Amino acid sequence: MPSERPIVPSSLSVKDLLWQVHWSRERCTLCGRCTAVCPVGAIEPAVFRKRIVKTDILAAKQPPNVFEVYYGIRQLTDPAHACVGCASCTLVCPNDAIMPMHGDEADKLKFHINQQGEPRRRGGRRNAPPGILDRIKFTRISMLTDPALDAGRHEFELRTLLGRVLPAEENLALVREQGWIPPVREIYPLIIGGMSFGALSPTMWEGMLMGVAYLNEQMGMPVRMSTGEGGCPPRILRSRFLKYLILQIASGYFGWDEIIHALPHMKEDPCAVEIKYGQGAKPGDGGLLMWHKVNRLIAAIRGVPQGVNLPSPPTHQTKYSIEESVAKMIQSMYMAWGFKVPVYPKISATNTSLAVLNNLARNPYAAGLAIDGEDGGTGAAYTVSMDHMGHPIASNIRDCYLNLVKLGKQNELPLFAGGGVGKNGNLAANAMALIMLGASGVQTGKYIMQAAAGCVGSETDRCNICNVGLCPKGITSQDPRLYRRLDPEKVAQRIVDVFVSFDSEIKKIVAPLGRSTSLPIGMSDALGIDDFNAAQRLGIRYCI
Repeated sequence: MPSERPIVPSSLSVKDLLWQVHWSRERCTLCGRCTAVCPVGAIEPAVFRKRIVKTDILAAKQPPNVFEVYYGIRQLTDPAHACVGCASCTLVCPNDAIMPMHGDEADKLKFHINQQGEPRRRGGRRNAPPGILDRIKFTRISMLTDPALDAGRHEFELRTLLGRVLPAEENLALVREQGWIPPVREIYPLIIGGMSFGALSPTMWEGMLMGVAYLNEQMGMPVRMSTGEGGCPPRILRSRFLKYLILQIASGYFGWDEIIHALPHMKEDPCAVEIKYGQGAKPGDGGLLMWHKVNRLIAAIRGVPQGVNLPSPPTHQTKYSIEESVAKMIQSMYMAWGFKVPVYPKISATNTSLAVLNNLARNPYAAGLAIDGEDGGTGAAYTVSMDHMGHPIASNIRDCYLNLVKLGKQNELPLFAGGGVGKNGNLAANAMALIMLGASGVQTGKYIMQAAAGCVGSETDRCNICNVGLCPKGITSQDPRLYRRLDPEKVAQRIVDVFVSFDSEIKKIVAPLGRSTSLPIGMSDALGIDDFNAAQRLGIRYCI
């Protein structure tokens, strides 16, 4: 007779899985909460049959077979339903009867996950060891102040400029010829990076915007947030909160129909317009918003049918090259807002970043350049893209800044760095290291998700299912049953906590440098590292 469970090439045992669900029969009361809350369906109710041996020493005959039937929880071994270790089952269990545990050997599941010709595409960041940013130290200390007291005693001007800062003679020439001066915004040096309305849940997106609004209006911190590709809710475009947003436009112009229609009704101008050409986690490769995340609202905003996959489309006909983009896209976006809103491109960090920068440096319309390093990414990317493609942000931003120094434009064209900032929790130290390497500001996304909404994804491949819409915390899901788990007011409160803590930490860094009036942009003589080759590459001190 054929077996109930035939063994095939893709058959796995629980031992082969990266995460193994440990269930206690003694503690469990069979309430069913764990199976109901599991986002990937890794566990199911099951019936077990156990043989009990009863021996009667007084009986001469052979003891009979006695079987016990009981109910319990079984873990599935199908790769499509493999446990991701999110521990949602543990959170809801009233008796601590269930918990996922990391496997005790190498992950064999990775050899079975590429099925039906589709390579693995997952959320989260690439699984890489700590990078250069976490090893950089701040080695220059001013002897004229007391570092222990200075950060709490002085007022600091921790602001940066978004926009082209031209010399006075060039400004005068533009005024004479065109009656126009490039717009400039004074903003906070930490920007919430582009995470789209669609990739994030409505509650997460609303909570972030509420937190940003509170920081601006109640605490006087000019924090800005990028909308990501895909537009934003129409009511936001017609509200006073628009001035806190950086509107992002990318290939396909998703969401731009709504923005164009809202132009006559906008009460405020946006902070800036960001044109996205690439992302650091997947350079040359597009993201994918899966069909089950494209609900009626997302479809309406993006101008597509409901329930269709939305891969980043190929390059639009108006964007054949950076040169054409500067001539068409940047100037057309300036014209849409009457030359009152800064417009700049965002690219992935590659060897061609310098070519893009040189082109932008010659054009007075470009308001800056955002560069995204290889460690960035909060959503759908192929594993091979995240692990084997891209350029580290530290060396790339350093090359670009030194190139601006050669051109004499280091104080004219701002650079914004992203990609792995705060990857290991050192947000302020990573940000200040990039600023001292030449960035005018930094962008962060995954850190915000982890700190403000309790994302359980990790570099050991825990959870990381942001892209499939099954986020157990409701951060990246469009399923009401999941995103209602997230309280937007609590997200807003945590956003405020993150920025206030960040502000305190960067003051602790810049105070010993003897700086209180401006950010130490390009102040590389204050940096040191214990790696000789890295010191040579970045042009900073080698110290051990």
